Amino acid sequence: MDEPRGEDLLQITDRRTGRSYDIPVVEGAVRATDLRQLRLDDDDPGLLVYDPAFLNTGSCRSAITYIDGERGILRYRGYPIEELAEHASFLEVAYLLLRGDLPSPDALGNWTRRITQHTFIHENVKRFIDGFHYDAHPMGTLVSTVAALSTFYPQAHLLSDAGLRREQVLRLIAKMPTLAAFAYRHAMGLPYVYPDDDLSYTGNFLNMMWKATELRYQPDPTLERALDVLFILHADHEQNCSTHTMRTVGSSHADPYSAMAAAAAALSGPLHGGANEQVLRMLNTIGSVDHVPEHIRRVKAGEFRLMGFGHRIYRNFDPRAQLIKRVADDVLAVTGPSPLLDIALELERIALQDEYFIEHRLYPNVDFYSGIIYSAMGFPVAMFPVLFALGRTPGWLAQWEEGLLDPEQHITRPRQVYVGPAERHLPVPTS
Repeated sequence: MDEPRGEDLLQITDRRTGRSYDIPVVEGAVRATDLRQLRLDDDDPGLLVYDPAFLNTGSCRSAITYIDGERGILRYRGYPIEELAEHASFLEVAYLLLRGDLPSPDALGNWTRRITQHTFIHENVKRFIDGFHYDAHPMGTLVSTVAALSTFYPQAHLLSDAGLRREQVLRLIAKMPTLAAFAYRHAMGLPYVYPDDDLSYTGNFLNMMWKATELRYQPDPTLERALDVLFILHADHEQNCSTHTMRTVGSSHADPYSAMAAAAAALSGPLHGGANEQVLRMLNTIGSVDHVPEHIRRVKAGEFRLMGFGHRIYRNFDPRAQLIKRVADDVLAVTGPSPLLDIALELERIALQDEYFIEHRLYPNVDFYSGIIYSAMGFPVAMFPVLFALGRTPGWLAQWEEGLLDPEQHITRPRQVYVGPAERHLPVPTS
């Protein structure tokens, strides 16, 4: 970290001892290790920071994603998410996250070609998927097959080789849609559809998902672009649960396939990647626009939460939610009207005028509309976290490599506050 200026100091007086300490403040943060000097005596290991769930602890310095939750700002490498969602493709954003800048036309063409070369998976991976029970959850299949890829690319553990690292990054971005589509088709009892390298990244994924008996699948351009935008909106989101998992596993110098399998497993939880499923269930439970006021009343009475509203980071509108609402309009213009969207719009209208939600700063988040879009496009609820994982793949990989190359980082090893019994002893035998 940069050397602090003289005035960038936090003075702490420890009332236990009467001693005062000057703690450097750099980039709005103090180092937790600097607090170790606050000791009662020479045998004291020093003051420990206790922060369950990392509510106010920075675990790394990152140049990838910037979020201002108070103002509803999200930027990738400095670019506003609104501009990227409108003017960039998902593969351009993936390049940006991993390389630091948007690609030139030539660089994008080469990047796209290299990813396209890796879309097929080894036939033994397909047989591995065949071993899952017919009703296996697609997310469980995805997690397992991503982890299994590490056994097909044994050089992936050579993390100091930049060329080999980039090869694994290309493979993961390319193969994730294939693994996801194969997991879905296995669960549905459908034959696998191999990649079509003449299609775009998202168009090829739709092809592998939906192709039936037609000689060539042609994705609807509106749905293809909508999915591209959704992937962009999910591509990275700072140090969330799954990204932190990716960095943590990566800190042990595990290969990227193993680290990504762990990140995807973290994403599978209902409090993370399954949140849009909870929104869809809520809208189905409400049933009609007429029932929205009663549902709002019960939420305010504390009977249950209003799913899809509020965010741990954003204390204002989630900028992704505003973008995704426009995507919903485009998708439903193709797929037909959705009664769930009517319920969602009425729910949003009433909530945003209600003092309770205004006071608690509860605004729609990205999960509020994404489930409606996925459902309208034909994706079953079980595929929602899988779709999230596809979009998040380049962000995970960018965060993994950044942590790997950061000289300040070491293997992750949090401390704990011990609250168990003091020393005790086994009873002395009487005979």
